[in-house]
Amino acid sequence: MIPPASSTDPRVSIVVPAYNEEGNLEELCRQFAAMGQKASFSFEVIIIDDGSTDRTGDMLATLAGTYPFLRPLTHNRNRGLTEALQTGFSEARGEIFVFYPADLQYLPEDIPSLIKGIDDGNDLVTGWKQGDYSKKFVSTIYNSLSRRLFKLKVHDLNSVKAFRREVVDNIYLRRDWHRYLVALAVEQGYRVDEVKIRLYPRHSGASKFSGFWRIPIGLLDLLAVKSQLTLLRKPLLFFGIPGMVLLVLGTLTGLVAIYLRVVDNYGFRPLLYLVILLMVMGVSFFILGFLAEGLAAIREELSDVGASIKRLETKQRSRRAKKDE
Repeated sequence: MIPPASSTDPRVSIVVPAYNEEGNLEELCRQFAAMGQKASFSFEVIIIDDGSTDRTGDMLATLAGTYPFLRPLTHNRNRGLTEALQTGFSEARGEIFVFYPADLQYLPEDIPSLIKGIDDGNDLVTGWKQGDYSKKFVSTIYNSLSRRLFKLKVHDLNSVKAFRREVVDNIYLRRDWHRYLVALAVEQGYRVDEVKIRLYPRHSGASKFSGFWRIPIGLLDLLAVKSQLTLLRKPLLFFGIPGMVLLVLGTLTGLVAIYLRVVDNYGFRPLLYLVILLMVMGVSFFILGFLAEGLAAIREELSDVGASIKRLETKQRSRRAKKDE
């Protein structure tokens, strides 16, 4: 039996990016339907065909006629996982979002445990992968670095997640930054928890996240997120401290140069160049700090405007739902 479509907005929106996943979609939808028989919440499943070159789009069109909870969306070209998620979030109607991949390495039957974590008072609940998998060593190192850099208590950043709509409403995700949603949520003061989730071998198709270069790219992204969070918190402090140190060093070096010239009658031109370099660098850091403060203020104002627009959209959706009732 397939859960009937609700006339009102569903409570949970499950967002599933899919790129060349035709071999997984039929079984995935069947498992979502089976999950719906036991779930205590209404839900929709938004699957985004991210410019697939196989029959993913055709499969989704066919499955949408069988499963009322399914809402397929399409990108005309491959835009990447983060943009696919943002497309799904923008179209989602639920108050709780769930990010789930289409490869069946996670089973839909575990979604209610994520939702229970939200019902217990958390804003975001992430899965903690259990079992053996090919990239476990790299994942362990990556998660260990993330916990230390961002002072996180959860064990796994790059897993399935459930979170309240407001979390992504208030967080800007750059390309590939979906992997740092937990860290960004903690930075915003949201309450985060985890539940253990079993990881299974891929059902069909090939992984889209293999290759050596994903390791250095991931590490650089990790440092980029950390630097942005530190910079945006107190940018003048971030640039001002090294600027002040450079100015102090330039002043001390200048005093040494003056002493050598006046007392010892000894001129050392490289020392003068060093003074100029230190003073210019120190002033430059302060200028960067003031510019960053201005950018941070503009960003906060834009965030407030964006949040106001999203609150207005939420109210409009609620009014439409009441009219439909």
